[in-house]
Amino acid sequence: MTSEYSMQSVNGQNKVPEITLSFWIIKILSTTVGETGADYLAVNAGWGQGITRIVMGALLCAILALQLGSGRLRPWLYWLAVVLVSVVGTQITDLLTDGLGVSLYLSTALFAAALAAIFAIWYRSEGTLSIHTIVTRRRESFYWAAILCTFALGTAAGDLATEATGLGFARGVIIFGVLIAVTWLLFRADVNAVVTFWFAYVLTRPFGAALGDLLTQARTYGGLGLGAQWTSALFLAAIVGLVATVEFNARPRRANSQTP
Repeated sequence: MTSEYSMQSVNGQNKVPEITLSFWIIKILSTTVGETGADYLAVNAGWGQGITRIVMGALLCAILALQLGSGRLRPWLYWLAVVLVSVVGTQITDLLTDGLGVSLYLSTALFAAALAAIFAIWYRSEGTLSIHTIVTRRRESFYWAAILCTFALGTAAGDLATEATGLGFARGVIIFGVLIAVTWLLFRADVNAVVTFWFAYVLTRPFGAALGDLLTQARTYGGLGLGAQWTSALFLAAIVGLVATVEFNARPRRANSQTP
């Protein structure tokens, strides 16, 4: 097993950013951009669902290839991949719901089952689901497969809660926010860190999607009417600023770690 890992090694450096408050803020901003960005490209920019799926899917494949081929963590590349996964995850759920007529109840169950299968195969292959040991390309491949599934699952679950069951965007933000807070409390109470991380990762998707819909949807539909264009631009700018700050702060630590 050790020799196989070294053959697929990415220099033994973890390819996932440190899990700090900024990580979760950028994650939520990314999920919101995925919701608002997909709507803007497909509707406001006039691309349509089909072209949006093709272009975003191709971009995601290209960026993931760069991410997997990188020898170390590059925050801008990692978070660009997350934003694109968010857009594509939204598109996958929309394709099933709007294009193929699959009910949100069924798609939520299917994505939950798919995520469970990914975790089972990942754990059987690697013996861990920890995101602190993403140090081989195989583990990183499992990681990104799980990430894509969490975004699709979170989109389906969020749409199911806020639209199909009539919860509404504002109450969706509150309820999913409370669930995230409960997950954080469980983590603080020493509940398994891997389990609480993945629960939080799934929950931040419907939270961000509900927040995006609350900001962009017209007031007649329960939103604030800010529009997808300005919301996407604002949140993207915030992501760029935060990622730049993380990268700037990481350079001294990276330089020190490379000093003999």
